[in-house]
Amino acid sequence: MTDTPIKTHRNGHVLEVTLDRPKANAIDLKTSRIMGDVFTEFRDDPELRVAMITGAGEKFFCPGWDLKAAADGDAVDGDYGVGGFGGLQELRGLNKPVIAAVNGICCGGGLELALSADIILAADHASFALPEIRSGTVADAASIKLPKRIPYHIAMEMLFTGRWLDAEEAARWGLINRIVAADDLMEEARTMAALIASGPPLVNAAIKEIVREAEDMKFQDALNKITKSQFETVERLYRSEDQLEGARAFAEKRDPVWKGK
Repeated sequence: MTDTPIKTHRNGHVLEVTLDRPKANAIDLKTSRIMGDVFTEFRDDPELRVAMITGAGEKFFCPGWDLKAAADGDAVDGDYGVGGFGGLQELRGLNKPVIAAVNGICCGGGLELALSADIILAADHASFALPEIRSGTVADAASIKLPKRIPYHIAMEMLFTGRWLDAEEAARWGLINRIVAADDLMEEARTMAALIASGPPLVNAAIKEIVREAEDMKFQDALNKITKSQFETVERLYRSEDQLEGARAFAEKRDPVWKGK
């Protein structure tokens, strides 16, 4: 459909999601609910293994919340839909990899959206900030996530001052995986997505669940939870056909054929 703010394209096992709301790809309540539906369908579709999220155009990835929509009546505490703001931040059970291809300005809720991805690739002209402080509000999700992703003092400076990072500095602090020439960004993201999608989907699911659930656990507690088969994805992996296929392929010196079951 051409009138939707979210464009999707299936490329084999990969779902490409493009935020397309001129002029800046800002997210209002309606768009957030659509994104939640899109990522829920991605989560629940056994044929899809990896998702990519990017913005339309060359200037904006996403500046976050649509302030014009807010002025017209969209409540900040309104119904963002399943998955919370942007459909990713609070989507339960999303045990599939997500890649953010940041094609320009990425700030506020847009940066929080990127932080919800597992891998962030950025065009060389991309820039990052949390300018909420300047409008007298708090970057709530970023206040939780960012100090865990980059050095504490850099995160706090961004939160307290709203200052911008260019792509080079963002890479230096580990906020993004790598910088890509703007013309090559989508090709690079698709190559990364295809590489991940070619791997064992049940292992990818186990990795995501373990990393997510173990974030606030002590090491030994998390390890015990794995060994006691208390992670659903790990238990499914160990009882799967793919687990046997991996061993057989290794013994037979051939590439494995992953079925996700």
